[in-house]
Amino acid sequence: MTTPVIDVHAHILTEEMMGRMRREAPDIGPSLSEVDAEGGVLKVGDIVQRPFPRGGWDLDRRFADLDFAGIDRQVVCNCPQTFLYDREAALTGALCAIQNEAIADLARKHPDRLIGLATLPMQDPKRAADELRRAVTQLGLAGAQIGSHIEGRNLDDPGLEPLWATAEELGAFILIHPQKTAAPERTKEFYLKNLIGNPLETTIAGACLVFAGVLERYPKLRICLVHGGGFLPFQLGRMVHGWKERPECRAHLKGSPEDSIRRFYFDTLTHFGPALRYLTDTFGADHVVLGSDYPFDMGTLECARQVRAAGLPASETARILGGTAADFLGAAEPGRLRARA
Repeated sequence: MTTPVIDVHAHILTEEMMGRMRREAPDIGPSLSEVDAEGGVLKVGDIVQRPFPRGGWDLDRRFADLDFAGIDRQVVCNCPQTFLYDREAALTGALCAIQNEAIADLARKHPDRLIGLATLPMQDPKRAADELRRAVTQLGLAGAQIGSHIEGRNLDDPGLEPLWATAEELGAFILIHPQKTAAPERTKEFYLKNLIGNPLETTIAGACLVFAGVLERYPKLRICLVHGGGFLPFQLGRMVHGWKERPECRAHLKGSPEDSIRRFYFDTLTHFGPALRYLTDTFGADHVVLGSDYPFDMGTLECARQVRAAGLPASETARILGGTAADFLGAAEPGRLRARA
């Protein structure tokens, strides 16, 4: 059986999902305006996403784009604008449930094209852990996408221990995505909030998990850092040097940070062949997975072709394009998800 090409990093917010969310929370929305053939403007509470490409909500457009990109199956999760960690936890939980049920329904209807991830009310870790369990065991989702921080609380917050324990127990795939980026006043110009801010957020999130010892305590966690892992994998040596030299770097981490960093998965969204080769050479093709960031403007439908053009051995190319993801998502056969042994 040929392993499908699997994109593990993509977002979705259909009109049906928006309508259900508006009925639950009219002041949040979401809503679309200025719609044309290519997209529109998405508003979620006070957050405005311009543009919001049409494939974000239009399945026919999405599937046509996947065909163009040569992607067989896509792992879909909520748009980061709907994390809503600043809202009351019960409301966010209700809106998460709406999105999770809708994404699960889409994956059931299109098992040959879509695999679903949940979104969680991270401001309430127990509620988040419970929703993750429901999403995986009842809805059939493969895991969850979470934000890089919870309203300023980093992901090493001790209160999140129930979530990590549940994720490890379930063998859930956890995708960490940047949101509400650091240094907003200094990155207003030149789209730096995304160009620098997003990979910086991923770097902070990953580094906190490493130095707090989260990946030591939960060695079977399967966490993917998007956008090529931000800056973290490219500063591996600096992290190790700091751990050797500074006592605060060793306060919660027994072994070298390299051991924990190597437990992460990294998506391919680097837009640069040498960077992709570095990830593969350093961490192995079994820790690099295809990512498009569909449908947003800093993503690319060229992702699979970029992997093939990176000059990697054929066996490594196959792992990155879908072999590794198929192993832990149980995606070699449509509609089946396999828990980790």
